[in-house]
Amino acid sequence: MNWVKKSQKEIKEQIFKALNKNVNYKNESVIGLPASILDEKVFNQDRFDLSEVPFLASFLLNPNHIGCHTLGSSESFFVGTQEIEREVISICSDAILKGYPEEFDGYIASGGTEANIQAIWMYRNYFKCEKSALNSEIAVICSVDSHYSMDKGANLLSIPIFKVEVDFDSRSISHESVLKTVSEAKSKGVKYFIVVSNMMTTMFGSVDNIDIYVNVLKEEKSDFKLHVDGAFGGFYYPFSKLHDNHVNFKNPNVSSVTLDAHKMAQAPYGTGIFIARKNLIQYTTTQEASYVEGEDCTLIGSRSGANAIAIWMILSTYGPNGWNEKIFVLQKRTDYLCEKLNELKVDFYRHPDSNIVTIKEKFISTEMANEFGLIPDNHHNPLWYKIVVMDHVTLEKLDPFILKMKNELIG
Repeated sequence: MNWVKKSQKEIKEQIFKALNKNVNYKNESVIGLPASILDEKVFNQDRFDLSEVPFLASFLLNPNHIGCHTLGSSESFFVGTQEIEREVISICSDAILKGYPEEFDGYIASGGTEANIQAIWMYRNYFKCEKSALNSEIAVICSVDSHYSMDKGANLLSIPIFKVEVDFDSRSISHESVLKTVSEAKSKGVKYFIVVSNMMTTMFGSVDNIDIYVNVLKEEKSDFKLHVDGAFGGFYYPFSKLHDNHVNFKNPNVSSVTLDAHKMAQAPYGTGIFIARKNLIQYTTTQEASYVEGEDCTLIGSRSGANAIAIWMILSTYGPNGWNEKIFVLQKRTDYLCEKLNELKVDFYRHPDSNIVTIKEKFISTEMANEFGLIPDNHHNPLWYKIVVMDHVTLEKLDPFILKMKNELIG
């Protein structure tokens, strides 16, 4: 196991050991880097006892994690904290997503949007390089419930996107709906597919059946690469769906995955994660970045090493057993909410392994939506409103909502 629970003492020691391996701007004669610690006139380090706050120390010391550190050579000035980032990627690819050690590349992105665009960029270039494909012959295919980053990526990369319809109540794709979408794309000249399958959608928490995409595309003899968008579900679904889970790297059809630590892992915003099987991420290498040691194959380029440290601290504080317990508690709270909604005969959608409950609009008044901060699927013409059972969404917060809904329904 490469994921173990650590004491706060062990966590502090390992982080400061890593920081001490990085460049020391004050004590070393380093004058070529366009970087330094955070401006001390503004962020005075003397105000804090940094020995007790390793994340703040890493933030102030400002390591730059430009590049992808699982490939080999990287900027040697930040070798210490790069080791922390590699450990995060390894925990996610091996312990959480059930891959084999040393078979994956990845990096800490700015969020799920960037990580999804990175995947689309990587596969577009793969098809262009390996199949001599034109942009018009490569398409993104995903469900209508997929995150808007797929549309953004297709737009940025000048490739078409095709959406698969889902059942309104079950939010599921079907063999027929995928076949219809694939056939439409092929009729417009598409030969190569970048499939994005959902591991808990943002609005519904729904999970796509990967086998449906794979079976249809194989039946149609269409070339494809498959990416899993686990921006929301990556730190949840692998722990709630403990059996018969094929939405991970045990599935040979899955080539890459997005996770988003600033959602369920409660890391600072700007901590998405992109992971791909070996020999894929090189298709996005920018060789013109010759001044960067090891060059750069990431979309974002320069990024804060402090974000990698934040994720590592969270995962090391909990360990696998602690994380399983955390998700178990959230599942029970979500079960409780669903039981109460069923008693009130309220129509809602909830994937059984998800902590998102999405209620049909006719049961939610504008007053209730505003009071409880419910999120609509569309601010202009909502059909659904969602509740996300996070750590702070305790029974003490759910009960007033349930009581309010009961009173409104009776009234």
